[in-house]
Amino acid sequence: MYDFDVLVLGSGPGGQKAAIAAAKLDRRVAVIEKRNMIGGVCINTGTIPSKTLREAVMYLTGLNQREMYGQSYRVKEDITVGDLAARTTHVIGREIEVIRSQLARNRVRLLQGTGTFVDPHTIAVQDEQGRESHITAEKIIIAAGTRPARPDSVEFDDVTIIDSDGILNLDKVPGSMVVVGAGVIGIEYASMFAALGTKVTVVERRERMLDFCDLEIVEALKYHLRDLSVSFRFRESVAAVERHGRAAVAVLASGKRIAADTVMYSAGRQGAADLIGLDKAGLSYDARGRISVDAHFRTEVPHIYAVGDIIGFPALASTSMEQGRLAAHHACDEPVRGMQELQPIGIYTIPEISFVGRTEDDLTDNSIPFEVGISRYRELARGQIIGDSYGMLKLIVSPEDRRILGVHVFGTGATELVHIGQTVMGCGGTVDYLVDAVFNYPTLAESYKVAALDAMNKMRTVSRLSA
Repeated sequence: MYDFDVLVLGSGPGGQKAAIAAAKLDRRVAVIEKRNMIGGVCINTGTIPSKTLREAVMYLTGLNQREMYGQSYRVKEDITVGDLAARTTHVIGREIEVIRSQLARNRVRLLQGTGTFVDPHTIAVQDEQGRESHITAEKIIIAAGTRPARPDSVEFDDVTIIDSDGILNLDKVPGSMVVVGAGVIGIEYASMFAALGTKVTVVERRERMLDFCDLEIVEALKYHLRDLSVSFRFRESVAAVERHGRAAVAVLASGKRIAADTVMYSAGRQGAADLIGLDKAGLSYDARGRISVDAHFRTEVPHIYAVGDIIGFPALASTSMEQGRLAAHHACDEPVRGMQELQPIGIYTIPEISFVGRTEDDLTDNSIPFEVGISRYRELARGQIIGDSYGMLKLIVSPEDRRILGVHVFGTGATELVHIGQTVMGCGGTVDYLVDAVFNYPTLAESYKVAALDAMNKMRTVSRLSA
């Protein structure tokens, strides 16, 4: 007999959903998590704090209202870290209580401490006082997450030179900042601090940022960020960072030197696989601390599963939740459909970006014909009402069967709007549905109809000329 049927290592989005799914299937379930990390990185230092910080920035700076009330409009003139932290602390506290309540309601036992493997069926749990207990389980699901990757050549002091987790511990809003890395996390924080008035310089070794996104959407974001005084240094890398009291100088490989109050490294994430004694379970991991899994999220050891950021791409809270649910069902021998291919990507920059499906570059590279329909917020009554003159929605449509191949949104509510397109695509709908549909007025959702009509008119013109 084992202590539990299913034991989950980590209480982030993947671990939490895995535990609850297994509990719903009447299994004896426990979750291992450190006392100060209930909810995992997502709740404590990652997704929830950063998105809450963004919301606080948007409100306190009055950024969204400046179209109406002038560029000098602000809700609060002197915004402090305390102002930003108050909202973040409140939301984190409430979310942790929600998770505790959900686990308790589903009779999931929460074991507080740090878990490491003793053997393939046993995990040692060490609490804050150093006391250790051994817990056994028939099936184990690893959802141990990641931590920010820190280059060995950089001396982080968590004050002047920080990683993305250290953002929440700053004692003041910096006057200037160098962001190393133009990935999702780097660009999100760059846009937030630029909105606060920080002079931001983004250093990126690649030729462009967010290269998995639609180029037109990225260019629109770049234009908007430059309007907030963000500087970009593409095809550049940081060779060293010099500390000078409470300031720093980033030395680029090209010889350029950039002074800033704070240097934030956003160099990707490192999986926590090296911290949980995987070798004792007969498992291995790659150089980035990630574990390999099959289509059912099983590792090389059949009764051990892994989900979430620790298995690599796409490393999103949304996909991690679904991976956890699917892994739990498979571990409990419960039939379940696999994960859908259509997964939306949301990037919470200011303004935000979201997309689902394929990009123009991808289709062009694969010689797949397409037509594009565009709707701009400034042409919508709702866009005028909310003061968003820069937002846009792009539909990519197949002229052969009129299927929607991709939806790309930039601007207010992008991460919400994208789900309409995702649903139509997932149900096999065509652009005709959007042309014929009636949307509430005035709404941003109306942009789907405008974009669909734009694409339809272009296809009709080509068809008429080709006849």
